[in-house]
Amino acid sequence: MNAHEIDYQIFGEEMQYVEIELDPREAVIAEAGNFMMMDDGIRMDTIFGDGSKQNEGFLGKVLGAGKRLLTGESLFMTIFSNEIQGKKRISFASPYPGKIIPIDLTQFNGKFICQKDAFLCAAKGVAIGIEFSKKLGRGFFGGEGFIMQKIEGDGMAFVHSGGTMARKELGPGEKLKVDTGCIIGFTQTIDYDIEFVGGIKNTIFGGEGLFFASLTGPGTVYIQSLPFSRLANRVLQAGPQMGGKDKGEGSLLGGIGDVLSGDNRF
Repeated sequence: MNAHEIDYQIFGEEMQYVEIELDPREAVIAEAGNFMMMDDGIRMDTIFGDGSKQNEGFLGKVLGAGKRLLTGESLFMTIFSNEIQGKKRISFASPYPGKIIPIDLTQFNGKFICQKDAFLCAAKGVAIGIEFSKKLGRGFFGGEGFIMQKIEGDGMAFVHSGGTMARKELGPGEKLKVDTGCIIGFTQTIDYDIEFVGGIKNTIFGGEGLFFASLTGPGTVYIQSLPFSRLANRVLQAGPQMGGKDKGEGSLLGGIGDVLSGDNRF
């Protein structure tokens, strides 16, 4: 099944959303929770999996959707279809500050591998599956385990990064070392492995984890500067329940200022 040909436009700087234009009978699939707004005339349906294997029967659909549980995603996805004449628009928002990255799968030989929570939406006909690691070490220590998502087809897909995005083009044999959580995705020609940081002081006091992700070209790699896990950890560490200081930490009044401003927590 060929993917639908969709037009799109990305708006915003740090909190972006993508607006997709649907011709009559065109559709787009998305993960739950990414929808922002849509024109009247677009129909929303919940389906098993990504809807790319509708001709395989009920059992095929269930098995395909069941694989999504391994990535921590829902069994279901949402499909939005333009059911009337005329062009209609629908928008999907990024879940946290960062960038939305358009992926034209025809430029990557029909396959792109990404972190399991990076996928945002795609044209109908694009398949969202799982990518198993063939290397035991990567599975145990790679941060994302054995499983990443793979996006396959010949249409447009959109993935999300945290913070600022960096795109790196690696030549044959060229290697890039990356924090395991900072990988957004890469092309299927990239060899992905993990590498021990090394050194007693680095291991104990470095604060960067025990392993790097080692990416070897040729191919294209997308890197994010602020993984959501890192952002969430910093927020938790700054909270009062974790011993962090509250919003008045830089004021002369301190706790007294909180009382005066109406924040009466003790």
